[in-house]
Amino acid sequence: MVFSMKFDYYKKLIREKLDDYRYNHSLYVADEAKRLAKLYGENEEDAYLAGLLHDITKNLSMEEHLNILGEFGIILTDIEKISVPVWHGISASVYVKNVLNIDNEQIVSSIRYHTTAKSGMTLFEKLIYLADYTSADRSYPDVDVMRKLVNISIDDAMLYSLKFTIKDLISKNRAVHPDTIAAYNEIQIKTMENNCETK
Repeated sequence: MVFSMKFDYYKKLIREKLDDYRYNHSLYVADEAKRLAKLYGENEEDAYLAGLLHDITKNLSMEEHLNILGEFGIILTDIEKISVPVWHGISASVYVKNVLNIDNEQIVSSIRYHTTAKSGMTLFEKLIYLADYTSADRSYPDVDVMRKLVNISIDDAMLYSLKFTIKDLISKNRAVHPDTIAAYNEIQIKTMENNCETK
């Protein structure tokens, strides 16, 4: 009960800002983030809050996203300018840090990279990224595989999800963010090195 009451304010806030689908998705991601944090020894309350807030700007218009980014001096890269689906990760992290005044770098950063991932991700960042992938409302192809992997190996789950994302973007003739490619390469190289060591 105490845990639930602590987050009532943020639940009311996202209820005001999100449509029904996105609001329920955020609740599911928060639950999955908390579960994964407990499983892997990360801060459960921080994970739950990051899950709640990760899509807080998702339903904003393009103009509203750009206004938030402009207000706080965020300049989109060329690939980000044409990749509108990644805008909400950037604008949400800015909003959480500067408007909600949440001064917790791991929460802010995990929200920032929950769509693209990046190289050098912390365990916490990976958990939020994967919670978004494996929340109870997700129904994409291979979601059952992802849910099994995330309970066994974070890096295996990350690698699988990044491959899925890259193939999906390519199939839709969309650009792949350099951070996504960097995240994939880093984990793939690590996996190959580990396989060589075991031979």
